[in-house]
Amino acid sequence: MHAPMIEPDLIVRREGAAGVIRLNRPKALNALTLEMTRGIADALDAFAADPKIALVLLEGAGERGLCAGGDIRGLYESARIKGDLGKIFWREEYIVNARIANYPKPYVAYMDGFVMGGGIGLAGHASHRVVTENTKVAMPEVGLGFFPDVGGTWLLSRAPGELGTYFGLTGLTMNGADAVVCGLADVLIRTTDWAALRETLTTAAAGTDAAGVMATLKRFASASEVGPVTKRRDLIHRAFAHDSVEEIIAALEQDGSDFAQATLQALADKSPRGLKVTLKLLRLARTSSSLEECLKREYLAALEVFDSADFVEGVRAAIIDKDRNPAWQPPDLAGVTPDIVARYLAKRDVELTFP
Repeated sequence: MHAPMIEPDLIVRREGAAGVIRLNRPKALNALTLEMTRGIADALDAFAADPKIALVLLEGAGERGLCAGGDIRGLYESARIKGDLGKIFWREEYIVNARIANYPKPYVAYMDGFVMGGGIGLAGHASHRVVTENTKVAMPEVGLGFFPDVGGTWLLSRAPGELGTYFGLTGLTMNGADAVVCGLADVLIRTTDWAALRETLTTAAAGTDAAGVMATLKRFASASEVGPVTKRRDLIHRAFAHDSVEEIIAALEQDGSDFAQATLQALADKSPRGLKVTLKLLRLARTSSSLEECLKREYLAALEVFDSADFVEGVRAAIIDKDRNPAWQPPDLAGVTPDIVARYLAKRDVELTFP
């Protein structure tokens, strides 16, 4: 009797005219490991050089989502022992994120189900981003003493008005319609149409250009709808326009509506340090000239996060012990001084460089 074949965590293959990259850790919601990141980098190189490949297709195994983010548990274990996984993983991950944004062929990301954190790094910078009625996009890193990385500050800072500030600070989820409005996706389709759209993509003619792929996606697009958060954009634009977290909270308290109260509740359990660092990075990203500039800044900030007690404590409370009761340091916004925030922007011996 033969033992069952164990599939790899990353499946890379050619299907017709498409180079397919499938994240294949469905039990872990396709969380991204260092080895998977390296496999994706190799696949992108191979597909770019293959004249028979018209486009790249990114998808996730299982029915729950594309990718729940990076392998937080592995990073947690390394941070606890002062290891160097963060320095290595984030460097290689961020380089892949920039590679995707500048990829020479159409790169289609199927963002069905959960797409969080590192999943946005793989999908949000794609030239063609497809969401569905099941899509749940989020960058919940502030709840881990972290901030929206993988170029998240670049993407969120370019959302209309203050929608990106809202999602970055609260870590709350946007559905497919909100993701399109926020510029994190391009086309909303019904999951029942995916099989036919996928078939069309994999049988594309060699040399199919970006405009041709987008025209194909739009043929399958569902009727546009207004996302639940977009409906609240007036309040969001007003309250989140401030450049300090304290002023944002005061504006929400003054509004007092049910939505404002729910937003305050979402902010209340986040890392005070994470909130202030995130807002600072979002504001700096708004005036940045490139994704790469933001990724370089995020890399420096991520290394400081890796050294901070808040990251280990946030992961412990959310993922390891699951008590949902993190002991943040400092415990409140008043304790997060400008000097603390400045440490996340300070130059280090290592910096991110792109090939």
